[in-house]
Amino acid sequence: MAEKQKLNPFQIAQQQLDRAAEVMKLDPGIHAILREPMRELHVSIPVRMDDGTIRVFKGFRVQYNDARGPCKGGIRFHPEETIDTVRALAAWMTWKTALMDLPLGGGKGGIICNPKEMSMGELERLSRGYVDQVGRILGPEKDIPAPDVYTNPQVMAWMADEYAKLRGYYVPGVVTGKPLPIGGSEGRDSATAKGAFYTIREAAKKLKLSLHNATFAVQGYGNAGRFIARFLHDAGAKLVAVSDSRGGIINRAGLDPQAVEKHKRETGSVVDFPGATSISNPELLELDVDILCPAALENQITGENAGRIQAKIVAELANGPTTPQADLILHERGVFVIPDFLCNAGGVTVSYFEWVQNLSNFYWDLSHVQALLDKTMTQSFWEVERAADKYRVDPRTAAYVVAVSRVAEAIRLRGIA
Repeated sequence: MAEKQKLNPFQIAQQQLDRAAEVMKLDPGIHAILREPMRELHVSIPVRMDDGTIRVFKGFRVQYNDARGPCKGGIRFHPEETIDTVRALAAWMTWKTALMDLPLGGGKGGIICNPKEMSMGELERLSRGYVDQVGRILGPEKDIPAPDVYTNPQVMAWMADEYAKLRGYYVPGVVTGKPLPIGGSEGRDSATAKGAFYTIREAAKKLKLSLHNATFAVQGYGNAGRFIARFLHDAGAKLVAVSDSRGGIINRAGLDPQAVEKHKRETGSVVDFPGATSISNPELLELDVDILCPAALENQITGENAGRIQAKIVAELANGPTTPQADLILHERGVFVIPDFLCNAGGVTVSYFEWVQNLSNFYWDLSHVQALLDKTMTQSFWEVERAADKYRVDPRTAAYVVAVSRVAEAIRLRGIA
């Protein structure tokens, strides 16, 4: 636990970049540019609470790099949000969009708050207040937010509407992850997990592992966690354990993902699901399963527990769940890690599709969205594999090499450095 408390997510992001820069012999000037955010805005958001009092919330928006196009990245509401977490996530978004070869840069936003203790009215006023403060640096041609931890399509709808008030007309392309009736995209709600499923499928091919009857565990049962459980289950894999912020459950005979989802909706947690026994989050990570899906928060697999991870594939649906020290240990032990900014890039890829549909005012059906997503994720997976073979490095470093080389090329061509 002490190690987790000492870890700074932005320093981790910088360490990951530094390793890739060394491997690819990146120009020192470009390396220096890419180690720091291009721009960040800190704001104070006054909100009238339901009891009539005024509370002031701290918020951030980090625009990390826009060499390849407008910044893109989610907004998270979290009581333990920090500027360094937002910086790290903005950096990872830069590499994620580049890795998917999207014409976008990277950004991220956050507000320090506990949405679980706020009413819908308070959340709406907070969401609108955030846009009032940061709207001057947002726009479909500048910076396009999306949902993240504890935000959702309703929050995006409020933000899009508030931006429309600022501009005087509706601009659907200012945010993605919106509800369908106001310019959202088919497939966006499940996109992160669908993209992760495609990369797990390709990793299983590489390792000659059949998904049929493969065992898997999911840490975190929010949007990404519940959908990946459903997709792997539909492919014939067996869900044996799942957890959320209150605890976990295990049943070696298998769990029905949708029954667990229903239980969580009704009770607020997966805990006490009928027929399952309790398990802690740390215990879940160390289970003997074929596929482990960390879909919660950062720094879950560290140098302290990496030696006890038994999964063949670690599919990082969360951002930054594995520390650099753990990466080295897992690679040496032969555990195949699908790095976060490859594994969970389905969300930003379909967000890009949504943005394109908004700009053209022409909308696609679900089968078209998923076919394009499958093609993009599969192509990116094997580009990373080729880089890993060429440079003889772990998958995360290989993914960085592919992504950073694309951003570096844009910087050189534009004459930024």
